[in-house]
Amino acid sequence: MQEVTKKTSAAKKEDGKAEKSTKIAKKAEIDVKRAEERIEAAAKKVKETAEGTAKKVKEPVEAAAKKVETVTKKTTAAAKKTEEKAEAAIKKTEAAVKKTEEKAEAAAKKAQTAAKKTEAAVKKAEEKADAAVKKAEEKADAAVKKAEEKADAAVKKAEEKVETAGKKTANAAKKAADAAEKKTAARKTDLKESISLQYLGKDIKVSDVTEQVKKVWTGELKKKASELKTINLYLKPEDNAAYYVLNDTFMGKVDL
Repeated sequence: MQEVTKKTSAAKKEDGKAEKSTKIAKKAEIDVKRAEERIEAAAKKVKETAEGTAKKVKEPVEAAAKKVETVTKKTTAAAKKTEEKAEAAIKKTEAAVKKTEEKAEAAAKKAQTAAKKTEAAVKKAEEKADAAVKKAEEKADAAVKKAEEKADAAVKKAEEKVETAGKKTANAAKKAADAAEKKTAARKTDLKESISLQYLGKDIKVSDVTEQVKKVWTGELKKKASELKTINLYLKPEDNAAYYVLNDTFMGKVDL
């Protein structure tokens, strides 16, 4: 019995605990519901606030976007206008360049024609110059030839004069020698002879002149003394010279 009573008390206690737990659960459920309502109200308020803020932000953004769109349109129009002007300027520049190129090409052709004319003129001038030089050279050659002929004639004439003078002087010397020989013919043959020509204060010995001529033969002409066979002297005091002919071949003169 006691034991049943104990079990009943325990059951009661358990029932009390369960009832208490139920109350707590109900209270928690009520608290949760209230919290949810509060959260929902707060969310609604946040939503309304956000929508208001978004509206406030949206209006100036849209106004700014419209302003940007207007500016963009103006900028696009200005850019288009500038592009049109640039295209017009490019076309104008291209036309000017083309015109300049045409002028330059025409000038180049003109210059080329002038160059050809100049080249032809230069060639003609060169041909004339060559002809003039050739003519001058021919004249110079003719003048030189003529001068040489005159010089040869003058030399020949001078040689003829010298030869004539030498012959005259030789004849005179021969006559003097013959006269001297005649005067000394009666004298002894072992006497020494000395023939001198006195002229304008000079005393010219024929033997000295003969020795000079012999030195010419052996010195200048490089001949042997034994090869000298004949000496013909022509004294000409007015020329201060003695003309000689050696072996009837070599002619020359020595100073007195």
